[in-house]
Amino acid sequence: MLEVYRLTRLAAPTNASVLLIGETGTGKEVIARAIHKRSTRSTGPYIRVNCGALHENLLESELFGHVKGAFTGAIENKAGRFESAHGGTIFLDEISSMSPKLQVKLLRVLQEREFERVGDTKTIRVDVRVIAATNESLEEEIEAGRFREDLYYRLNVIPIPLPPLRHRREDIPLLANFFLKRYCELNRREIPPLGPEVIEAMMRYDWPGNVRELEHAIERLVVLSDGKTPPSDLLRFGKPKYSLRNLKGNKNASDVPSLIRQLVRVATQTNPPDDQKLYKWVVDGLERELIQEVMLQCNEVKITAADRLGINRNTLHKKLEKYNLLDEKLDEPPENEEE
Repeated sequence: MLEVYRLTRLAAPTNASVLLIGETGTGKEVIARAIHKRSTRSTGPYIRVNCGALHENLLESELFGHVKGAFTGAIENKAGRFESAHGGTIFLDEISSMSPKLQVKLLRVLQEREFERVGDTKTIRVDVRVIAATNESLEEEIEAGRFREDLYYRLNVIPIPLPPLRHRREDIPLLANFFLKRYCELNRREIPPLGPEVIEAMMRYDWPGNVRELEHAIERLVVLSDGKTPPSDLLRFGKPKYSLRNLKGNKNASDVPSLIRQLVRVATQTNPPDDQKLYKWVVDGLERELIQEVMLQCNEVKITAADRLGINRNTLHKKLEKYNLLDEKLDEPPENEEE
């Protein structure tokens, strides 16, 4: 993190593009805001856009604006986020989800500082600094043909990798107490300091949702606290009950394929229902359990779960509907299933 802070201080006063690289919840937007606040553009606007949250056509209009009549529903002219960020900074989160068409348009903005609104021929010039963020390897996306190499080099002028929380465990007590103070003040609660046994348990946990998961855990503790229930009962973190990692007590990611093979071996020894084929029955079953487990780990926050699964939020919602998980209490095991 000291290296992250050093790079942030060096990058901030310049106009260079910055690429923030890290898992979901590691604090990429916090660093983006810090760069903006320490820059010569600090008095200008700071605009954030989540590129993974919108369909391609909506994202194009959101970024570059549109003119009246450009498409169904375009009842008036609308300025885009790049226009709104003129003289300031635009933060493009989940940049890897941007379509090839929009990648070309973004490349032009970075190179020429100009673009046209959707449905218009008038060129608009802007002075905007771009900070992008990704939780995926853009090099792998380039190899797969999903991300433009020239755009990558334009964005990756100053790369800043953010370590996951499990690689900076000594920060956990500091962050936990910071969030405890913040949410006690916000909710007007008086919560006693976290005891050594709670801190020790937090230090052992891997925090797959990183700092964001830790923050939500502390917020839950403050909101649900009644002064009687021990903090450890309210934090709701730790090893989930129903997880592939729990089979034979194995936490090693390299052994997950062998665990899956064990599951498949058991599944194929059982006859599927008469109206289903074996392939679909097994694959759907594994997918359902995977989604259910990730939703549990992400405290049922869909956008966080979608990031962890590597799919967009719309796809996750469809799968939750498909497997009847939308209204189901995910923290309860299926009937007749032994722990």
